Amino acid sequence: MAEKTIFKKIIDGEIQADVIYEDDQCLAFRDIRPQAPTHVLVIPKKEIPKLDDVLEEDAPLMGHLLVVAPKIAAQLGLHNGYRVVINNGPDAGQEVMHIHLHILGGRRLGWPPG
Repeated sequence: MAEKTIFKKIIDGEIQADVIYEDDQCLAFRDIRPQAPTHVLVIPKKEIPKLDDVLEEDAPLMGHLLVVAPKIAAQLGLHNGYRVVINNGPDAGQEVMHIHLHILGGRRLGWPPG
């Protein structure tokens, strides 16, 4: 059996996180290494390692994550804008192999990203 990711341990309540949103499909919490003044991770409760592993049957779940993201951004007061990022694999900077959205805001974000 594969070892649980840190995100699965958070979902299962084995590790505490600064949770700011939860419903039956996903969980959102503050990143412990923020890259912006506001940096929140939105994770599905279903374990999907990375974007390449999303199946057609996951479309409603992925859509749900994108519907939840603006609600969280509004809750956090990100009225001047924010960025939503999904890293896919190690070369993109994905460190935890459990798909997740980053919501970044609270300052002007440059483009292109690093």
